[in-house]
Amino acid sequence: MAKIMIVDDAAFMRMVIKDILKKNGHEVVAECVDGLDAVQKYPQFKPDLVFMDIVMPNMEGTDALKKIMQMDPSARVVMCSSIGQQSVVTDALKSGALDFIVKPFDAAKVLEVIGKVM
Repeated sequence: MAKIMIVDDAAFMRMVIKDILKKNGHEVVAECVDGLDAVQKYPQFKPDLVFMDIVMPNMEGTDALKKIMQMDPSARVVMCSSIGQQSVVTDALKSGALDFIVKPFDAAKVLEVIGKVM
């Protein structure tokens, strides 16, 4: 299954999505607390897929997405947020995100998105 990196400043949200992924045979190779952490860890772990929160301290998810796409144009990133701001979602998709998931995480939706983008 997929090697996945989770990026979210909320430990509880990382735990929720990690639980969904592990129960369905995926491997969580890295957990990051913000966009800066993700940009630093991405080259080290080279995940198959990144679940990236949008609103985080130090570096927003959309900025981290752009930096990761510069490093690896073939990176697969799915944006996650509790905010459904259309302009933010559109910007993320234009910057290379493959899809968008709204929190709280629904296991069926998470698995559907993985199936679609992998």
